[in-house]
Amino acid sequence: MSSGKKTKTLVPRYQKIAVDIAAKIANGIYQCGDKLYARSSLAGCYAVSPETARRAICILSDLGIVKSQQGNGVTVLSTKKASAFIEQMGEITSLNDIEESIRSSINRQRLEMENISTQMSELMSQLEHYRFTNPFSPFKIHITDKTPYLGKTISELHFWQNTAATIVALRHDTKMIVSPGPYAVLCESDILYFVGQDTAARVEKFLYPSG
Repeated sequence: MSSGKKTKTLVPRYQKIAVDIAAKIANGIYQCGDKLYARSSLAGCYAVSPETARRAICILSDLGIVKSQQGNGVTVLSTKKASAFIEQMGEITSLNDIEESIRSSINRQRLEMENISTQMSELMSQLEHYRFTNPFSPFKIHITDKTPYLGKTISELHFWQNTAATIVALRHDTKMIVSPGPYAVLCESDILYFVGQDTAARVEKFLYPSG
């Protein structure tokens, strides 16, 4: 005989992470073709072990929602399949769980944005300088397999602290990302655009220390 009390099903952490990412894809926060976190960055973002992050990505990959490639991060494949996955998980994952996860993610991103506020101020200063002198013409550098930082996020590089240069854009394949966020991942064949006084040599030495 039923007591009428609803039993709450415990959802594994990796499954909640998979639902959270799928919800962002379904809601258009991430578009098809967008690059998501590398597995190591995903683990740090959600404060879980690399194995937990790997299992979350495996769920999405098995369902055809994303594609994961070693050294090339995670690519969004299907918004439709992400929506279908969310519907299937609706019975065991409440909207409140998803909302709480998204809020936690937003809070983490807010903290990260505070850490890069100094870089943004530097960028605005550089833009003002170029506006009244020469046409804006940032330096650029090609990312090859010779750099030890493939698969690393901009945040992990501590780029400004190490080079005194500010990243203004990142070209991946045919897509130009202006002012890439801290979770943008460096991939082979990318082109990095940056500004800063006398920074070209420092960036070259930093990205290719054994070159």
